Formats: sequence, C-alpha cells, structure tokens
Amino acid sequence: MNTPYAHIFQPLTVKRTTLRNRIIMPPMGSNYATFTGEVSEEMKDYYGLRAKGGTALITVENACIDYPLATNGTKQLRIDKKQFIPGLYELTERIHLYGALASIQLNHAGASAYPERLNGLQAVSSSSVPSKEGNPAPRPLTKQEILAIVDKYAKAAENAVAAGFDMVEIHGGHSYLLDQFLSPLYNKRTDEFGGCYENRARFARLVVEAVRAAVGKWIPISFRISADEFIKGGNTLEDTLMLLEFIEPEVDIINVSAAVNDSLQYQIDKCDMPDGWRAYLSEAVRKKFGKPVIISGNIRDPKIADDIIAQGKSDLIAMGRGLIADPDWVRKVQSGHVDCLRKCISCNIGCADHRIAKSKPIRCTINPAVIEGEQYRQKKVTRPLHVVVIGAGTGGLETACTAAEVGCRVTLIERDKEVGGMARRIARFPEKSRIEDFPAYLEKRAAALPNLTLKLNTTATKELLTELQPDILYAATGSKPMLPPIEGLRELTDAEGSAIQSIEGFMKNIPYFEKNAAGKNVVIIGCGAVGLDVMEFFALRKARVTMIEMMPSFGKDADVVSKQTFKELLATHPVAMHLGTSLQKVLPHTFIASKDGQEAAYPFDYGFICMGLVPDIPSDDPFRTYATEHGIPFDNIGNSRKTGQIIHGVESGRSILQTIDMIGGFDA
Repeated sequence: MNTPYAHIFQPLTVKRTTLRNRIIMPPMGSNYATFTGEVSEEMKDYYGLRAKGGTALITVENACIDYPLATNGTKQLRIDKKQFIPGLYELTERIHLYGALASIQLNHAGASAYPERLNGLQAVSSSSVPSKEGNPAPRPLTKQEILAIVDKYAKAAENAVAAGFDMVEIHGGHSYLLDQFLSPLYNKRTDEFGGCYENRARFARLVVEAVRAAVGKWIPISFRISADEFIKGGNTLEDTLMLLEFIEPEVDIINVSAAVNDSLQYQIDKCDMPDGWRAYLSEAVRKKFGKPVIISGNIRDPKIADDIIAQGKSDLIAMGRGLIADPDWVRKVQSGHVDCLRKCISCNIGCADHRIAKSKPIRCTINPAVIEGEQYRQKKVTRPLHVVVIGAGTGGLETACTAAEVGCRVTLIERDKEVGGMARRIARFPEKSRIEDFPAYLEKRAAALPNLTLKLNTTATKELLTELQPDILYAATGSKPMLPPIEGLRELTDAEGSAIQSIEGFMKNIPYFEKNAAGKNVVIIGCGAVGLDVMEFFALRKARVTMIEMMPSFGKDADVVSKQTFKELLATHPVAMHLGTSLQKVLPHTFIASKDGQEAAYPFDYGFICMGLVPDIPSDDPFRTYATEHGIPFDNIGNSRKTGQIIHGVESGRSILQTIDMIGGFDA
C-alpha cells in the first residue's frame, strides 16, 4: 500500500471478525436519537457518513439497557426492549453498506442517570455517593437488584446481535454504574460487591459473563474502562490492572479510556493535551493481558497514530471528536491527502458542551455539517454570481470557500497581512496552539480554489465595492475589546508603554509575557472564558494572579471541559478571585474596584482588561449601506453580528448557501 502510515491500514482479526484498518469510532452521545429512544434518520446519516469515510468500526453511542434507571442524556438510544431492534437494524445496515463493522455500547448510568427522565425515581449506585460533585445522592442497589441488572445487560446484548451488530461493548468507566462499583471513589460497600479488588470487580465480571452467554462464542466483546481516574481517591493504572484480572477472561478487546466526571478534562481531553498522551495506559494493559486494546486521546496526527500501533502501544485508535470534525479522515490519510485533513481542535464546544451542559444535539466548531457532510458541493450555481466577503477570519474564510465550492466567483478582502483572524491570534496561547490547525486548514482550502481571490492588506471601502460590483456581500469584520466609560480605562489600555493591555494587546505580546511572567503581580479584569485563559497562562508561569469579576460566578461562557480545567487549576495554583467586584477607576499600575460599596486598590505589574468583546462595525455601517443602495443581499456574520465563539461564525459562514438559494442561484 502506497502510504507512509502502513500500520494504520493493517487489518485486524478478532475471533472471526476482521476490521479493515485500525481506526475506529468510539461511542459518543449525540442527542440524535428520538425522544423515545429510537434511531432517527439523522443518526443513520451521521454514522453512515463516518462508515463511508473509511472507518473500520463504528461503535454506536451508549444505549440504555434498563429504562428509566439506566438512562443517560436528554435523548438516548434504548436497547432494553425488542421494539427498538428494527431501528437499530436499519442503523447497522447503513454502517455495513460502506464496509464498516458495527458495535454498540451497553450501559447503565447508575448515579449518572439523567434526572429529568427518572420519573421521580432515585438514581441507583453501589453506595450513596454522587457520581459528580453537586449531584443528588443515589441509593445503594441490593444484591437482588444487581443480579436483575446483570440479566438486563444480557437481554440488551441479545437485542444487539438480533439488530445485526458485529460486536458489543460494555461500559465500565466514566462514572457510570459499573465504574461506580469498580472505583473506591463511589463504592463504600462492605458486602461481596465492595472492598477488595475482586469484590469491586464482581458486578462487572457477572455482566461480562452474562453477555458472553447471550452473544455466544464468536461475537467479540469489548470492555471500556477508565484505566486511571486522575482524581484523588480514584483508581490508578495499577489498581485497574488488578481489577481487570477478574474481568478480562471473557473479554476480547479492552477499550482503555481514562477519568471520571470530576476529572472530565482527562476524559474529553482538553486542548493542550498532546496527541496520544494516554498511550502509556493502553501499552500497560496490552503488555499484561496480551489482548487487543483500544486507545484514544486527542489523536489527530496520522503519524502519531501509526507510531502508537507500530510501537505496540495499542492495536486500535479510537478517534471520536476527530471523526466528528472530519468523517473522511481515514480516506484522506489512505489516499495521501493529509494536508486536507480538517483536524479537530479539541475545543469541546459543539460536541461535549452542547450535549453535556446544554442538552443540544452535537455540532462541531470546525465542521458546520456534521450530519450532511459535503453534499453541498454537488450543488452548482446556474448563473454567474460574484460574492464579496469582507474579513478573512474563520467565519469569512468558511463563507468564501463554501461560495467558491459551489461555483461562485469570490473576492475575500482582509485588512491584515494574514488570514485566520481571532482564531489564529488565540492559537498563540501555548495552551491553545492546537487551534492553529483550523485557520491553517481553511487557508489551504481557499488557496486550492481558482475562483477565489484573496486580497490581503486591503481595507474594504465603498469605492472598492463599487469597483468589484458584488452580487452578494458578507461582512465578517470580527470584534474588538469592550472598554466601558470607566475613568482611565480607554486612555491607558493598549497605550504605548502602558502596563495595561486588552486581550488583543496581550495576544500581540505573548512571547514577551512568556519570558517575563514569573514572580510578576498580574491583575485581570473579567473572569469569562478569555480572562480565564489569561489567568491560566500566567498561573502556569508562576505569576501572582488576581482576578476581578463583577458577576457572582466565573466562567459563565466557558465550555464544560474548560470549566473543569479551570477548577483544577484554581485548586492547585494560588489565584486570588474577587467575585461580585466592579472596576471603578484605572490608574497606570493600580485598579480601583468596589464590592458592596467598599473600594479597594489592586496594584499590578501587568493589568489585563478582559471584559468582553463587541462587534467591530464602523458607526456608519458602510457595507450595509452599500448593499441597501444596490439592492443586493447582505449579512453580518460571526463576531461582527454578535460576539461569540468560532462555531457561530463558521455556522453563519455556511449560511451563504441559503442566501444563494434565496436569490435563485441554484436550480429549483
């Protein structure tokens, strides 16, 4: 095979089942099921697209084996009754259509059950310890109930085989019910299901044995486990290796994951974790048990994936968020188009935060068509259209590329010397460097389109627009720091020689601050996501950090994984947090702020204003005026409409298709 990544494309046979390569999709909740737990058309399209992209094995998201006590998530698949088999069978048909294998994860949420679907019942667990800080206490299961749940797993496994699944996976990690027995964090029992390793593993072993009896000798069984829970009092790798001795005899594949609810940033990996950082965990499991293992963990680079397999650290690479971002990852790597990969940036916004924190269906910051894929490219405009886009940030680039890909002539105007906008500047944070992959991808995508003209170092004016004569005009001019009328704030922020910087000023001077952070007194105004990023930067570099926030809590706009990251950071680094405190006055090296009517002075070596962003639109809004005068469609997108996250600009950029359609640019 003509690929530098030959190990990725070696088949693997487990019992009588052969995977065509080593890249699999792990189970990730999608909120694409129907409210009653059935397979939807969206779900079939979603998984089918990843199968079509060359993935070897699709492991369908965790399915409820005992409704309602086992339920997890707003809209979760069910597999507890035969009535769900027809829909699941249609799903496996779709996956098999493209040559991929299908597995499904069987799960009981236990204390992690979704409260609003419990119908007033109390969640169950090994003990009365909540599975997440702040959650309600569950009730301990009786021995009879445990044995009944074992039977529920077996019946669910029978249903899985009847629905055409090639494998089944049992979830034993991530703070779900089996992990609530395996982990000393939750298991405080004194009977035969608590205490020593053998007792804590007893429930999981009974489940595995029952599932084996249900599926027969030749259906592979995978067992997912949090090999290290990365939290005080939880299982370590050494503990897990002992626990697995009692679980693995009837298991064919060990899916090596990590972490629990209160260490979520190591389960749904935060942005700064390097590719394949967990591979030492799977390597240890593989070495001890000699069975095929799966590893995940921010793996985006095909060379690293190939090296993990070549070095015997894992047999299979689970790529979850990476396949949400680019369903064709496998095909692109196999065909030598690595430069065209749309690599996940581990922002955890559209996938984790949408689903876990906001109860929404999953989306993706860098892929605005998670379900549909690139079907839009099949459309072509039926008459000449000139689209002009002002601003080459990620939203503007997505607009320009999408319009060019359907046949429009596109002019993209950027006042700076480079494209990428705010995303490229944020990527200068060392802890956010992975974000650079997205503007780099968009830049290459744009350069490959001959009908897209990029004008850098160019200011958009009414005169230039008159010269270009657009048929559609989009403005993606981004945002600027919000500077309220507070005494001294506007005069001193980003002024030459000033110790006070906005977030824009900070990003321009990151190399300087990286060399000159240790021991400095840093005060940050604003504890939103941006302010917390600045806090993280300086706290990790041993500065003395103080944060001032007028709201009663911090991180309101941060995603669920980042919040957990910041929480851990605040617990391990001496950061002074002053909530409910308002900035009153700005002096060259001191902020004056008040809480409950009492003013206090906060001196600093470096002061940072992170009070938010506002759209960067000229007061006379010349672009909208031009469009109105010439009767052409116009839209402000991304931060120039409403400040938000990268995902919002990219989604609104793809909306150019609807604009083209509304003016009759496509065939009816």
